[in-house]
Amino acid sequence: MRFDLNVCFSFSADVASIKKDVESFLKGYSKSLAEKDKTISFKKISITGNVLCFDIVSSGVLRPHNVLLNLKNNITREFGKKHHVGVREITVKGYTIEFEVIRKPLKKIVIPFADVFFDGTKVTMVLKQVDEGFLRRNYIDRMISLVKEKVERQYYEGKSEFWKVIWKSEEKKPVWYKDPTEEMIRRGWLQPGPSKGKWFYRPQAAAILKTMKKIAEEEVLLPLGFKEVVESNIVPFDIWLRTGHLEGMPSEFYYVVEPVTRDVEHWERFIDLAKITKEVPFEELKKNVTPPVGGICYAQCPMIYWSFKGKTIAEKSLPVLVYEKTVVSARYESGGRHGIERVDEFHRIEPVYIGTREQLLSLKDKLIQRYKHVFNDIFDLEWRMAWVTPWYMQQAGEIDSEDTHPRDTGTIDFEAYLPYRGSREKGEWLEFQNLSILGDKYVKAFNIKAQKSMLWSGCSGIGLERWVVVFLAQKGLNPDKWPEGFRKYLDKIPEGIEFL
Repeated sequence: MRFDLNVCFSFSADVASIKKDVESFLKGYSKSLAEKDKTISFKKISITGNVLCFDIVSSGVLRPHNVLLNLKNNITREFGKKHHVGVREITVKGYTIEFEVIRKPLKKIVIPFADVFFDGTKVTMVLKQVDEGFLRRNYIDRMISLVKEKVERQYYEGKSEFWKVIWKSEEKKPVWYKDPTEEMIRRGWLQPGPSKGKWFYRPQAAAILKTMKKIAEEEVLLPLGFKEVVESNIVPFDIWLRTGHLEGMPSEFYYVVEPVTRDVEHWERFIDLAKITKEVPFEELKKNVTPPVGGICYAQCPMIYWSFKGKTIAEKSLPVLVYEKTVVSARYESGGRHGIERVDEFHRIEPVYIGTREQLLSLKDKLIQRYKHVFNDIFDLEWRMAWVTPWYMQQAGEIDSEDTHPRDTGTIDFEAYLPYRGSREKGEWLEFQNLSILGDKYVKAFNIKAQKSMLWSGCSGIGLERWVVVFLAQKGLNPDKWPEGFRKYLDKIPEGIEFL
């Protein structure tokens, strides 16, 4: 890796008269740096009036942008005492960075703040619009990492996650082969919402959805000691920055804005336009709201982690077992309308667990047993469990193609056969539940500690619509044909509303 930084210092007074002192200082400073990195040097030193310009070149451990900020402080301290001058401003004239990537990119790479050129696997990154604040915020190291990440991603775009079946139930004879969403609409149990991916659950469908929530609590969470919490539906951006959601899935959020003011006079023109046109005056609305301040809940776990931010948890409180069931999640789905198995707005229970590695691995086994109890004994489903790992974790060495069982960290997907989608072998199975052990990723992101122990965390999102779909797809809409385990919770459908 090679760095070439061309920079100028603007002093508070003329330094041409003390040129020899300045050059001598830079020579001495360069020697002190050479003790740590022999490759670093100062070149093309020039002084005109109150401006000192020079290049810092390095191909070793010391990076010029880090050296520069330290140099500014030292030179100000040195010449402030001697000559009563200091550095007022740093101006970066140019910064070129050369480094290698593992593979040649398959297509053009573009990143903010720099032009990127490739010669095989050699990268030349030419920065533009760089100021002192830019250098202080450590953008440059992140830009180098981003280029490398983008090259690697090109080789894995479109590749599926690592997927391996680790358990499956026996085959079950389907009760029917209809799409439960379409059939519930036909019967008037369910109505498509006023916009894409939203649904109105009439009493019949609502009863089934609420039953799923009750079963999840009473058969999975409460027996294991989970306690309920309640959180906000709106997530500020700084939380998603910590969890990585903001850089991972910004195209899937529903964003939230705030009114600029509650002053009715400020909104008068908007109100008048709405009254006259009977339409939403969007251009006027834009003037009266802020830029987005956050988004609607994508998953409940980021807000739960935020609630523990900077806390030290007592050993006696470990493992922390909490769940949230009140917040509605929103995720923007592409394309047109789908069934309730793929929606923009859905109901979810999010269990989050924080504890030691040993506690979480033990909890994982207990959660699997509780889920098996529900899916086998209450739902009587045909389903399977698969160990999944995203491509980026595969590249990081988290898993290899020979693994047949989950490692300590990672995700288990629970998938169900949907008869209406075709045969078991060719039809698409639906992922209707997951269970993740995430290591120390989020406890570190939110600086969550214990008195003595090293903490891990995990989550296991329960999508209630998904539970409804897989159950009804296999067991139908006739309660008389439902398994006895489920009928103990719901043995008849509420009477519907008759429309004329």
